[in-house]
Amino acid sequence: MICRGFVIGDGQLVARVSTLSTLIGLVLILGAACNRQDPSTVRFASTSEPAVNNPPLNNPPASTAGPGISYADVVSRVSPAVITIHSQMRVRAPEQYPFMDDPIFREFFGDRGRPPQQPLQRRTGLGSGVIVSADGYILTNHHVVDGAEQIKIDMNDSRTFDARIVGSDPPSDLALLKVDATNLPVLSLGNSDRVRVGDVVLAIGNPLGIGQTVTMGIISAKGRQTGLSNGSFEDFLQTDAPINQGNSGGALVSTNSEVIGINSQILSPSGGSIGIGFAIPSNMARTVMDTLVRTGKVRRGQLGITVQKVTSEVAEKLKLRDQRGILVAQVQPGSAADRAGVRQGDIITAFNGTEVNEPNTFRNLVAATAPGTDVTLTMQRDGREQQVRAILGEFRQQVHQQDR
Repeated sequence: MICRGFVIGDGQLVARVSTLSTLIGLVLILGAACNRQDPSTVRFASTSEPAVNNPPLNNPPASTAGPGISYADVVSRVSPAVITIHSQMRVRAPEQYPFMDDPIFREFFGDRGRPPQQPLQRRTGLGSGVIVSADGYILTNHHVVDGAEQIKIDMNDSRTFDARIVGSDPPSDLALLKVDATNLPVLSLGNSDRVRVGDVVLAIGNPLGIGQTVTMGIISAKGRQTGLSNGSFEDFLQTDAPINQGNSGGALVSTNSEVIGINSQILSPSGGSIGIGFAIPSNMARTVMDTLVRTGKVRRGQLGITVQKVTSEVAEKLKLRDQRGILVAQVQPGSAADRAGVRQGDIITAFNGTEVNEPNTFRNLVAATAPGTDVTLTMQRDGREQQVRAILGEFRQQVHQQDR
């Protein structure tokens, strides 16, 4: 046996050996050293004792490497409370011969040649939801159950329940369902205001119907608007945790097992995840949920103004001392703001004492305040600060032609 690293020649050991027992011990030590250097015996990830002889380049010794990061404990706590939603709605097939309704055509041909009326067809929808109370309240997206005549939810323990809609709120894209059950697993809503860009998050739902799936990412941005929901009350958390069709209504959770968002939308040219997803903040979801439980409908305050951000160009043009607040671009005649004396060109710096510098933040503050509430606006006009009081009106959602 050849032992690299040691010199043996002419039948004599380089080192003097005084006794036979010492010689035997030395031979055993040499043999053991050769065995440890055999590459076939080195195990790094599957042995309890790390190898220390000649570790591979670019790999730190296993003894200095910390344990792997795992979110299995978080997933095991939260996944039972994230469910799958199946919805069914009736839709009429599109008219194949629209000219049959033309008066001139019918004058000549009457109803001859008109195909029989197409029966109503059933369309199915797939989404996710979050159980927020042990007695069966479930948060999801409005668009998951919009127009549904029948809703069923699938639990992770293979149970299935019929669900009904307690209330739905298109402007926030949130809906609250109820099932007749008790002792259900529950997820608590965290404080989304404390979420920071860079925080690790997990997205849980049923993408494309393949079954419950967990993906990981970070919070990429806060306060995003997409313009895809009805209304303008958007304050999305943006995440790169992969979200796909079927994830809508599912949970975006923190590493301390709290829901900090309800997954809602993705930005994608292909319909699949490209790492830009959006979730409704848990604080907004909590406010909408509490209102739906009490009244079944969300009422929002309205001032009746159009606002825009104070950019450096706007500040320079208006000769403002600093770049803060929001600019009143338009005042609706007869609105709450008009009656309070708000004018075009005013700079609103605070709403009920809360400083505002973003139009979206301001809109959400107004919307979260009940109609009829007396509010105070802090404004700058002609270089002077002043306060005005207004009584909020009620936001009325505009119904688009295709929604009627």
